[in-house]
Amino acid sequence: MPSKRRDFIKQSATLAAGFSIHSVSTKNSTSSTSPSGAMVKDAGMEMSEAFFWGLDERRITYCKQMEVYGAVGGIQTALAGKDVKPWEAAAIKATKEAWDKAGMRFNVVEGPPALGTVTKLGLPGRDEEISNFITFMKNLKQFAGVDVICYNWMPVIGWYRTKKDDIGRAGALVTSFDESLIKDLPNTEYGKVSKESLWKNLEYFLKAVVPEAEKIGMKLAMHPDDPQVDSIRGISRIMTSVENFKRLIHTVKSPYNGITMCQGNFSLMGVDIPSTVKTFGKLIHFVHFRNVQDLSGNKPSTKFTETFHDEGQIDMYAAMKAYYDIGFTGPIRPDHVPTMAGDSNEHAGYSNIGSLYAFGYMRGLMQAIGNGKRKLK
Repeated sequence: MPSKRRDFIKQSATLAAGFSIHSVSTKNSTSSTSPSGAMVKDAGMEMSEAFFWGLDERRITYCKQMEVYGAVGGIQTALAGKDVKPWEAAAIKATKEAWDKAGMRFNVVEGPPALGTVTKLGLPGRDEEISNFITFMKNLKQFAGVDVICYNWMPVIGWYRTKKDDIGRAGALVTSFDESLIKDLPNTEYGKVSKESLWKNLEYFLKAVVPEAEKIGMKLAMHPDDPQVDSIRGISRIMTSVENFKRLIHTVKSPYNGITMCQGNFSLMGVDIPSTVKTFGKLIHFVHFRNVQDLSGNKPSTKFTETFHDEGQIDMYAAMKAYYDIGFTGPIRPDHVPTMAGDSNEHAGYSNIGSLYAFGYMRGLMQAIGNGKRKLK
């Protein structure tokens, strides 16, 4: 599931104070084991990788060789036996144990169970689904120690690309989007879905869930819509601007009602990433570190391509420095990497070899910015 901080620092400070965001502590696997005053690797951030297709042995080996131990993914219900639901303790325990055995730290659920079309469209059965989501949060925190959930508000049609094998630098394969190619597609079975109804359903969800998240210390991190266009096949999109993310935050004010800074998406909204990072500050619970290139000239973008981390429109050094400057120590992962020569494009955007390049690039930025100077407080 897409997506850079500004001269709103004073405004950010006010926002932070209003939400008591300083009360939230983000643990880092390195800092939790280092003695006071010791130098901290990766500028204090928790380098992580996405595992959306299970415990890929090759990918795990690569990560461990790079000393990347954070595992982002879902719940492996098959490990717990037949008919076990993903929000039940047995499924969560089994998933946690599998990651422990692999030598990785399960630290973020991205794409949580018990949160789908029923809740996002306000259909019959949403109260049961929300109840299951709350059960999931509690079991996730208690039995796996995971305290970040990355979710989105894209019903029916989620992450969307018009091409997943576009040609990038020197023949690398990249994903791309061109809204003109889908403008004549028919509406889905749900017909026209308005922005007003999506906001109403989101408010209903937040008012039910955020107070429970506060009780257990679960950080909810809303992901931007990807792509951040007005609508797709009749389904409106609302998480498409900084202003709308501010509305999200103000709907239920809490340090646990935060965001996933998918900087590719935010950049395609037409904003400056370093300034935006500083605007949201401690309400950033999770980072997708990627780069993109707008090809439309529109804000938000209606035509764009993914790129290598070092060639898109985002000042990646300034972006990484912004995370450092706000004291971000949470999970950060590369996102939507090109598929490089010799690798499979089966899971476009998540090539193993492309990820290796991204991790090296990110770690280089972290070392240049931190310069080994960030110490534990």
